[in-house]
Amino acid sequence: MSKEILSTTGEKLGEITLNENVFGVEPNIHVMHLALRRQLNNARQGSACAKTRAEVSGGGKKPWKQKGTGRARAGSLRSPLFAGGGVIFGPKPRSYAFNMPQKARQLAIKSALSARSEQMVVVKDFSAISEPKTKLMVSALKSLKVTGKILIVADVKAEENKNLELSARNIPSVKIILPSNLNVKDLLEADSVVITESAVKDITEKLS
Repeated sequence: MSKEILSTTGEKLGEITLNENVFGVEPNIHVMHLALRRQLNNARQGSACAKTRAEVSGGGKKPWKQKGTGRARAGSLRSPLFAGGGVIFGPKPRSYAFNMPQKARQLAIKSALSARSEQMVVVKDFSAISEPKTKLMVSALKSLKVTGKILIVADVKAEENKNLELSARNIPSVKIILPSNLNVKDLLEADSVVITESAVKDITEKLS
């Protein structure tokens, strides 16, 4: 499976052969779903907390005597039956995180990459963006004919991409991630994926 390598002006510079074991696998929807759930769950704070009747302040004195009033017996005004009382089985701080085997996580990313291979554009690099200007980034994306939510996978620390991050951060539909941070959620949410040639090599090396 090969893709054209484009410049940021949309000019064809050559071709790159994508590894079938990384970019051409049959997408496994179940594993992708698990990986997405894991990512969303691991991002949850899990800090919700409600006080039980043991933790609410007050309620030390028996509100009325046990017998003879005609009312139901009560030992504390902080019982869950009263306003201001504790909460029965309320939330407590907890972790929602769960683990997945490494091979399953890798399969999920391969599946997401393969599912997005049609919407993938390979660029040589972003060296043409010579200064940090949003205008240059917008014209580059226009030349590459990418629209909607755009995910850019590139090493922003590399010299040739040094102005990429500053040029793109004012465009709300663009998200930039490092090849090492590639994840299922970002790949599935994107309408178009722009990936640099060096990022393709990094990802192939890591996943094959």
